Amino acid sequence: MHRKAMLHPRRQVASLLIVASLLTACSSAPPLSTAPAPPPAPASVVVPAPVPELRPGVPAGYLGRSLPDSLALLPPPPAKGSAAFAQDQAIHRAAQQLRSSPRYALATTDSDLRFPQVANTFSCALGVPVSQQATPTLYLLLQRTLVDAGLATYAAKDHYKRVRPFVFHKEGTCAPADEAALRGDGSYPSGHTAISWTWALLLTELSPDQADALLARGRAFGENRLICNAHWQSDVLEGRAIAAGALAKLHANADFSRDMALARTEIQSLRGHGVQPTGCEAEKAALAIRIPGVL
Repeated sequence: MHRKAMLHPRRQVASLLIVASLLTACSSAPPLSTAPAPPPAPASVVVPAPVPELRPGVPAGYLGRSLPDSLALLPPPPAKGSAAFAQDQAIHRAAQQLRSSPRYALATTDSDLRFPQVANTFSCALGVPVSQQATPTLYLLLQRTLVDAGLATYAAKDHYKRVRPFVFHKEGTCAPADEAALRGDGSYPSGHTAISWTWALLLTELSPDQADALLARGRAFGENRLICNAHWQSDVLEGRAIAAGALAKLHANADFSRDMALARTEIQSLRGHGVQPTGCEAEKAALAIRIPGVL
């Protein structure tokens, strides 16, 4: 029988520290391009009230300990020698062929979960720039749901302690400064994928006319973990399942629903003022490069 959905208090504290570290650690990932200063917020923008923090600058999630149980939701990761692991290995080889491509540069940028850089991930797909100045509630929404989606992966991560591909193959990743931490952090399921797919789903609710672009960007963000050599394909696929569970739980949270309504207003206000993101051509070119055979 699987353990309860909530993590043991000691394990949750450890997982909180890992997630907080990912948000504040010094990553080696350079930006794909130098972003201009964010546009000023329209006069109608409401600054959200302060929320509890995991550490300075890292707000807590919405769900607390009421997380989906990834250990109960997911099957075990593919065993060595299985057909599923052979598929993981095949995609690993295909993804590593893209190391000299523009997609690798984007994957390197996507490996960095620190704000404010990561808040801009979906700006091109959304059609408006995302920043703490112009979209403060949306920015906070992304910060808090990152914590929820990331923590939701840890019941399975801590149970299976799956070895990451760069460790298995004695290779490197796109973010060498993060490798020491990743070696001790389970590979299954992918936290980056759970986060990006949660974001893609909630942004699609906020801006349904951009659904195709948003979902494609969320999928690519997760698949970029294959290119970075940080995850197996099965890690990425199951990360999406955790995202779906996390978002379902979030919809029962009143604070999340309030912030979704405010974030929708911010997006509409920027569109009404004709504010658009920049630097999207480089991202478009990178996203056009696909991993052969990926599911």
